[in-house]
Amino acid sequence: MDENKGDSKKIVSSWGEGRPLAAPSPHLGERGAGTRAMMADVLIALAPVFAASLWVFGWYALKQVGTCVLACLGAEYLFHTLLRKKPFSLDDLSAAVTGAVLALSLPWSAPWYVAVIGSFAAVGFGKVIFGGLGMNIFNPAMVGRAFVMISFSVAMGAGAYVAAAGPPILTEATPLSAAKMQALSPALWPLFLGNVNGSLGETSALACLAGGAYLCLRRTASWEIPLSMILSAALFGGLGQAAGVHREITLLHHLLGGALLFGAFFIATDPVTSPLTRWGKVLFGGGIGFFVVLIRLFSGYPEGVMFAVLLMNAFVPLLNRWTAPLPLGGPVPVRE
Repeated sequence: MDENKGDSKKIVSSWGEGRPLAAPSPHLGERGAGTRAMMADVLIALAPVFAASLWVFGWYALKQVGTCVLACLGAEYLFHTLLRKKPFSLDDLSAAVTGAVLALSLPWSAPWYVAVIGSFAAVGFGKVIFGGLGMNIFNPAMVGRAFVMISFSVAMGAGAYVAAAGPPILTEATPLSAAKMQALSPALWPLFLGNVNGSLGETSALACLAGGAYLCLRRTASWEIPLSMILSAALFGGLGQAAGVHREITLLHHLLGGALLFGAFFIATDPVTSPLTRWGKVLFGGGIGFFVVLIRLFSGYPEGVMFAVLLMNAFVPLLNRWTAPLPLGGPVPVRE
């Protein structure tokens, strides 16, 4: 066999590696559609959300995002070099995205050690323990947030969002907490613009929609997931409103308040922890929307996006199996 012949037929895969590709056809792929390009798109889409958090929280937003991003980069490097004993590069930007999403899901007042511990938990428990990028089952940023929420309940609870003194926004309870605990119905326009209290990335519905539209237009995010999640939350939120459960939280409050839009575009659309098939994505997003409303209305928590995403992440293998398309010509016959 001519050895040069094999070298001449090396195919550059869609991940940009110049290795021979051993996979079924088609073998054509876009060189710019690799991990780094996708992660760069997410960071660009997060720019309006980060800008809104700077507008509302100022220095606190910059400190939180900077701490989480640096801690995730450091955790990724340490875990891969010390534990996995293999060379590793941070150029794919996945650790930076994990840090940015985690930071934007935290309260403005979370201490620095909460951000650092959450970042190490996100990378260690959410990604490295499963084998690294592409092998994880649960969204790493939500794993990190769940870890610090359980470990530091005071620093992550409803009281962490309210300052004794400071700008008027920071002295108010978050909109969903005020609606649920104080029976106060928040105004809708501030929820849309973003001049309300809350986690860094959840205050502005407008910023989340702008960044999410960019992701969907770039096809970095599958539009089926956020659309089905929003429609599901609207359906069950409307049913809850019609049934008179927490009358202060209307259908529009479910859609514009809290982390629903932030989670729909930047968390649920993680390609590693979401289904592969179209109907699987629809069921995945619909399930998240349902559990978000369920937790908001019937639990002690004013927000439920984190729990809903992690819960539906566990169902992804089943959704992929249940919604797998039939091969051309029908199913393969099985001998009795």
